[in-house]
Amino acid sequence: MKKILLGVALGIVTSAAMALAPGAPASTSPDGAIVIRHVTLIDVAGGAARPDMSVIIKGKRIVQVAATAQSEPPKGATIIEGAGKFLIPGLWDMHVHIFFGSKIPGGKEAILPLFIANGVTGVRDMGSDLEPILAARRDTANGKLPGPRIVLAGPMLDGPKSHYSAAIPISTPADGRRAVTMLKRRGVDFIKVQSDVPRDAFFAIADECRRQNIRFAGHVPDSIRAGEAIAAGQHSFEHLIGIFEASSTAEDEMLTSPKGPGKFLATYEPAREAAIIDLLVKNQTWQVPTLFWERGQWLVDAIDVSRDPDAKYAPRSWREKGWPRSTAAIIKSMLQDPLPLREKFVAHELDIVNKLYQAGVPLLAGTDTAAGVDLIPGVSLHLELERFVAAGLTPLAALQTATVNAARFLGREQDFGSIDSGKLADLVLLDANPLDDIRNTRRIDSVIGNGHYYPRSEIDKILASVEAYARTH
Repeated sequence: MKKILLGVALGIVTSAAMALAPGAPASTSPDGAIVIRHVTLIDVAGGAARPDMSVIIKGKRIVQVAATAQSEPPKGATIIEGAGKFLIPGLWDMHVHIFFGSKIPGGKEAILPLFIANGVTGVRDMGSDLEPILAARRDTANGKLPGPRIVLAGPMLDGPKSHYSAAIPISTPADGRRAVTMLKRRGVDFIKVQSDVPRDAFFAIADECRRQNIRFAGHVPDSIRAGEAIAAGQHSFEHLIGIFEASSTAEDEMLTSPKGPGKFLATYEPAREAAIIDLLVKNQTWQVPTLFWERGQWLVDAIDVSRDPDAKYAPRSWREKGWPRSTAAIIKSMLQDPLPLREKFVAHELDIVNKLYQAGVPLLAGTDTAAGVDLIPGVSLHLELERFVAAGLTPLAALQTATVNAARFLGREQDFGSIDSGKLADLVLLDANPLDDIRNTRRIDSVIGNGHYYPRSEIDKILASVEAYARTH
């Protein structure tokens, strides 16, 4: 379902790396230890809220988590009073695009700082121009550039006539193997496949990834069944692609012809849906449903993005050029499906996610920012968590999709995803309990990312700097 419209909408939207503007935000990095005391610690793995705790940080790692009464702050430490506040692990957005060609400016000036300002301390970049994203991964890791940790694919592998500049066109199996080899050599973390990869090239890419011991993820290509992608070892599916088709009595036809909400709903069969969910559970194939963007895409003609108070952080060229063009392209491509039918489909997507969750299919929070309409970096991740709750997840389960689940997916549970001694100090201090209301993840007091402390005053400076940049770019 996403395959048709997302390609049309994003084909006109791209970005480039740009030099850090004068006056761009920089984090504070105090010498010595940081202590957060008298705080309620949110145990995202176990679900408990542990009151009156202290967390001691030295350098980039947590060195102690203990009851405040049993914890002695190191001499000279920076003390953060956490009474009445709630501490969660830093959040991960597991589907982003930071440098997507020349028509979405602001990778450094807007996108990266907005992640940090919104408590997103890690991202999985699902397709960006290779040189700038490699540089950003290096510079955010060593502290030269404010931003989250970056796990990246580099350019996407797409069909021979890709709409995207941040993509490598693939025509043949040999093309696919060469692309995997080159990207692995350049140091990408995984391979991203897009919708138009030819069938024989897809299987060659999967085989080459096995040979070179690198994972692949992304869209289930148009010519591939979900079951085939699972068997080939695809690590994650994005946007629920493949599940729609596998749940339809017209799955074979959908491999070669246009599809949309109306066709899917008319051919939907619960037994087929149950079968593909069982297969996903058996293989633990991760799902990144991007629910906030799905709603924004299918209902794009019914949502007034000018009313979004956070749109002021989107550069002017996004708002005045990219978003209108994308909106027009999306509307043109779905004229056959009236708004009430698309609203029904959006509700059906929530139902699918609920069934995935109840069955035990692993879920991740991802947004597709900044490659769509009204996707504000950082902000959209919080709205994605709200959509998970709307789908029937508890606030804890929603929070897990952006914390402990991300660490598990990446094989980095020893480093992040929860608040424990020895783990990296990626943390968000909140003014209210997210287990009571998931919307409280937006009530940010301060952020610690990669050992850097961003108090509220610094976050406000970051936001002001991005807003100023957005007005003129």
